[in-house]
Amino acid sequence: MEIKLRRYSSIYIVDITGDMDMYNAGNVKNVINTMIAKNIQYYIINLENVEYMDSSGIGALIYIHSELKKKDMMLRIVNVTGSVKKVIELTKLMGYFKIAQSVKDGIEQLKELI
Repeated sequence: MEIKLRRYSSIYIVDITGDMDMYNAGNVKNVINTMIAKNIQYYIINLENVEYMDSSGIGALIYIHSELKKKDMMLRIVNVTGSVKKVIELTKLMGYFKIAQSVKDGIEQLKELI
């Protein structure tokens, strides 16, 4: 798994490439926890290049969502497609997460909150 960060104004985009499974889902949590410690408020997790996600990946997203929500920080998950979308749908979490179609849509949604 590869995690890259980029920034649009005060919104940080976390681009994930590779599988989000039991071997590396914790890496995403660690990156977000470091960013939370720096008091970053607005996040987009881009799943465009994630082809596989297991329960550990779902657990990481739930953990990230709840940690950000506790601190009144905002998250959008974007580019949820294919098997990743099916996993999120099967776990009945499509309504739990705030999901946008693209990075651009996620940015627009978060800009309205800034």
